[in-house]
Amino acid sequence: MSTATDPLAPRRTPVRPARILLHTFLVVTALAWLAPLLWAVFAALRPYSETSDKGYVSWPDKLSLDNFTNAFEQSDMLHYFGNTLLVAVPAVLLTLLLASMVAFYVSRFDFRVNLFLLLVFTAGNLLPQQVIITPLYRLYLLIDLPGITMSGKLYDSALGLVLIHVAFQSGFCAFVLSNYMRSLPHELTEAALVDGASVWRLYWQIVLPLCKPAMAALATLLSIWIYNDFFWAIVLISTGENMPITSALNNLSGQYFTDPNLVAAGALLTAIPTLIVYFALQRQFVSGLTLGANKG
Repeated sequence: MSTATDPLAPRRTPVRPARILLHTFLVVTALAWLAPLLWAVFAALRPYSETSDKGYVSWPDKLSLDNFTNAFEQSDMLHYFGNTLLVAVPAVLLTLLLASMVAFYVSRFDFRVNLFLLLVFTAGNLLPQQVIITPLYRLYLLIDLPGITMSGKLYDSALGLVLIHVAFQSGFCAFVLSNYMRSLPHELTEAALVDGASVWRLYWQIVLPLCKPAMAALATLLSIWIYNDFFWAIVLISTGENMPITSALNNLSGQYFTDPNLVAAGALLTAIPTLIVYFALQRQFVSGLTLGANKG
């Protein structure tokens, strides 16, 4: 007796060796990326006395959150979180505002200098930070800002860090936003101009609201980049109380002894705000990265 096959039944796609290799590669890559993080979590949960006796490659006798509590208290982390927010929030907002203005100009108006202007902004990102640090350091020392900063100078101030981040990140943001604004229909701006809309209203009320996905993606990237910055903070800030959170981890290191488990716990605590920003803007971040992926 023969059995009839259902023509509507889904057909099973045979597993190809290439697909197996692809999934194996992805799993190995994911584990390679997660291994340092998991190892840091494992070390942070163990006391230093245990790892010094048994080594880090050993079965733990006790797991606790004592290192996290001690790292938060000893480094005065809450104070340095505030210092970082004082730099990151204005820097992100100013960068997006200025970059969106440049992108609006070069994408919605036809002038001969459009491409050159965009190249000038983008070329700033090609300069290595280590090359310009010496003249920039001397320039910061020469600029006096009495009554504006605590130090009386641009050096050793949150304002100095904000300005250098805005200068270095504006080029990339202007490049991304200009490409996105070019994809917007020109009929929108033309109709608004016919109705008597000013250039500012055209930018603020018509074009900028349409750029929310791209702005959210850039805001996520900028927040993470500026928050994780160590180079500019260690060079342009000299007072320990003015340091951002990444530089403040140095408070967990002693002159003659450093507890690696305590430092690992502090490093994991400093990563929490970046995770919060990413998960809060995850939907906008993914949609901003995939914009234009399905366009012909």
